Amino acid sequence: MQDYRAMLALAVPLALGMAAVASAFGLGRAVSAAMDAIARQPEAAGQIQTAMIIGCALIEALTIYVLVIAFVLQGKIGA
Repeated sequence: MQDYRAMLALAVPLALGMAAVASAFGLGRAVSAAMDAIARQPEAAGQIQTAMIIGCALIEALTIYVLVIAFVLQGKIGA
């Protein structure tokens, strides 16, 4: 019975860390691409910025989902 708790105790922080790193890389690439696009077409800056903000919000939402799952699974470790 303790075997799955030990694995869960290792997997939860690793998954959260991987999600945070992947989110950081994704956000960096999205913002970089948006800045390049704005530099090429300054007249479309408003539309590009809006799309970038929506995309960044979706990327962050995935990280928050992983955080919520980590909290739920952490409750199973101590029980």
